[in-house]
Formats: sequence, structure tokens, C-alpha cells
Amino acid sequence: MRRLIKRVMWTMLGLAGLGIAWAAVTIGPMTYAAFVGFKNYETAAPKLPDSLGAKAILIFSKTNGFRDDDQINAANAALVAIARRQGWSSYTTENAAVFNPAQLARFQAVVWNSVSGDVLTNEQRSAFKSWLEHGGGFVGLHGAGGDPSYAWKWYVDDLIGAQFIGHTLSPHIQQARLVVEDQRHPATRGLDPVWTRSDEWYSFSASPRSKGYHILVTIDEASYKPVEGLLPFLKPKDISMGKDHPLVWWHCIGRGRALYSALGHTALSYSEPKHRQLIEGAISWAAGFEGIGCKAPIEQAREAGQ
Repeated sequence: MRRLIKRVMWTMLGLAGLGIAWAAVTIGPMTYAAFVGFKNYETAAPKLPDSLGAKAILIFSKTNGFRDDDQINAANAALVAIARRQGWSSYTTENAAVFNPAQLARFQAVVWNSVSGDVLTNEQRSAFKSWLEHGGGFVGLHGAGGDPSYAWKWYVDDLIGAQFIGHTLSPHIQQARLVVEDQRHPATRGLDPVWTRSDEWYSFSASPRSKGYHILVTIDEASYKPVEGLLPFLKPKDISMGKDHPLVWWHCIGRGRALYSALGHTALSYSEPKHRQLIEGAISWAAGFEGIGCKAPIEQAREAGQ
């Protein structure tokens, strides 16, 4: 009996090892910065440069969860280059203590570049939420909306607006057909109605369209395999959403502007001209440099005659 138990245990360990090896080969050079429950908070704010101008962008890429260094580094470099091209100033940090009223007031928009895990203290959350609701701008890129469990309910329910449930893994990176629903928004202006590209494709528990969020880009599930195969000996998980599968959307948070894009898993995607064009337009809109603005709920009600 003991021999049987040992054999079963060794078999299970062997299968687990095979699964880990398979994941390493399939997923590539990615690392976890932390596991569930890991907390790392900053309380000493960084010193911001005196040279920040009237149009300043905060680039934030802290991870207390899953982390892909290649992607984050490539995206940060692309964001700095975009800001420079547009004549904006930028500041890149992973110090969450920058989320305080005085320092946030120096920025028109903040880009969360694949931020993961629980990264802000309660005071930092409050400062960020207030800044955004009073006219700040938010752009979330890829992993910023790809956490399976969020410690901050407002972040997933209201700011992102959709709960991540998984991404493609069978295979991981796939070519798919994107549909650009709105070609007037600064983020998607100039893009063709159909956009074919390769990426890791996210799925969500429900479309934020039902909340009134404005959908910019959806994905045609008939053009790829919306399944998540975590281990080779388990049945792949169906993560399809059906006909309404958004990947890029925007909405207002009080007077603030928020846009989320699930695109951009690979480092190479940040050298794609169309993808960079989307990010550039998204930041320009979120910062209030162009495009329609957002008004406080009381103003909206007054204009509607309520």
C-alpha cells in the first residue's frame, strides 16, 4: 500500500513538473513578481523633476503580481517616446507613493502599464480616485485589466469596468481579426474598420457595454481559438464571450476620462505603428488634450433637463 501511495505521489509530482515545463516553453520569458497575498507598499514619495511642463504624463508600472519585464520595459520606452514626440513631459516610476494629491496635480494623465496585484495603500487609492473624478485621465494597458482577483472593488467594477477571466493559451499568441467600432475617437481615428494582428487575447466575465461604456474595438472570436489550456493533460477552458467581445473601451469617471486597452502582451507589439497610434491617441484623449470631455453627473443631469 505504501508503495502504491509513493507511486501516486511521484506520478503527480512528475505531471506537475511537466506542466510547469510546458508553461515555461509556451508562455516564454515571464516572471512572477509575487504570489497571492504578497504586499509591497511605498510611503515615501519620489522627488518629481522641476522640468515637468503643463502637459505631463505619469507612467506607472508597479507589479505586486504577475510581471513580464520584457513587455513592461518595451511599453515604458514606447510611452516615453510618444510623449517626447508630442511635446509632452513624462515621468516613469514604480513608486506608488506618487499617488498623493500634490504630486498627482502635476499630471494630466496616468498610464498604468500592466500594473498587477494590490499596489496602493488606502490613502493612495483615495488620492487617485479623487484626482481622477475631478478631471484627471487614466489609460490602462494590457495587464492593468488582466488580474484574476482585484483587492480594490472600485478599480475593477468602475474604473476598468470588466472582470478578467483568462487569456489564450492554446496556442498562446494567435492572429485574430479586430473590429474597430468607432473611427472618430482619438485612440482609433485613422485605423481601418478591420485590423488583423497577433497577440495574447483577454476575455472578461461580461462586456462593459451593458454599463454604458463606449466600445472602441472588439474581437471576432471566429478568427481565433478563445480557449485557455493551462496544462497539457487537462481539457482547455472555454473563455469565449460570444459576439460582443470588447478589447478597447472608454468612459467617464465624474469629470475624469478613463480608457482601457487589453492589447499589448508582447514586447514587439509596442513597435507596431498602429498599436502605438492607438496608445498615443488614448493618452491624448485621457489627458484632455483632444476629443470630447467628461462632465460631473450633476452637470449631465442639468443638461438633460432633470
